[in-house]
Amino acid sequence: MEGSHDEDEEMCSNDKLLPASLPRAAVAQVDLERARFPCCVVWTPLPIVSWLAPFIGHMGICREDGVILDFAGPNFVSVDDFAFGAVARYIQLSKQQCCFPMHLSGHSCKSGFKHTELGTSISWDDALDSSTQHFQHKSYNLFTCNCHSFVANCLNRLSYGGSIGWNVINVAILIIFKGQWVNKMAIVRSFSPFIIVSCIGLLMAGWPFLMGLSFFSLLLIGWFLIGTYCVKSLMDC
Repeated sequence: MEGSHDEDEEMCSNDKLLPASLPRAAVAQVDLERARFPCCVVWTPLPIVSWLAPFIGHMGICREDGVILDFAGPNFVSVDDFAFGAVARYIQLSKQQCCFPMHLSGHSCKSGFKHTELGTSISWDDALDSSTQHFQHKSYNLFTCNCHSFVANCLNRLSYGGSIGWNVINVAILIIFKGQWVNKMAIVRSFSPFIIVSCIGLLMAGWPFLMGLSFFSLLLIGWFLIGTYCVKSLMDC
């Protein structure tokens, strides 16, 4: 009886040491040859749009096995078929910065209740699956509900970096300033159309063309800033 009592006490003390969330396995390495980007946010230039504004492109997020998911059209999340071409830029994220609570008190992020209300997950892939199901019932719109919205939704479900405030602006900033290029040809593929269009426009129309191009970029940036931070109903996705 005494031995059984000691065993029960040992089991109870071990239970108290159990983590509040599931263990996080190490992230696999990126495999450029097979186009596998485990736990990465990926980016590629868009036809025509990126020719005029090279900072705008198509974005996706990858499962733990490296397969790319991207919101590519109305009610459609593409799996392992990245729309608009091969990945040009990527950033690998750390699962250690995600929150995978097993219960309400198990949040490692500061937004426990809000994170639960938004939708929590028990793993990286579980969060991506939930976002995929959500966006399979969404209409695609370049200006209001797009691929960046999908990636932001995934990161919010993960509470990546302890934040549930991811949006189209800060996911774009993340890939622009922290993303790395796949290779040198990816840089050429991303910027050469913009340079060619700018040179042709400058030769044919002069400086007014470049001013118009700059105004177009400012309009796009202004739209997304206003829709994200001022009139949030515009970007409700």
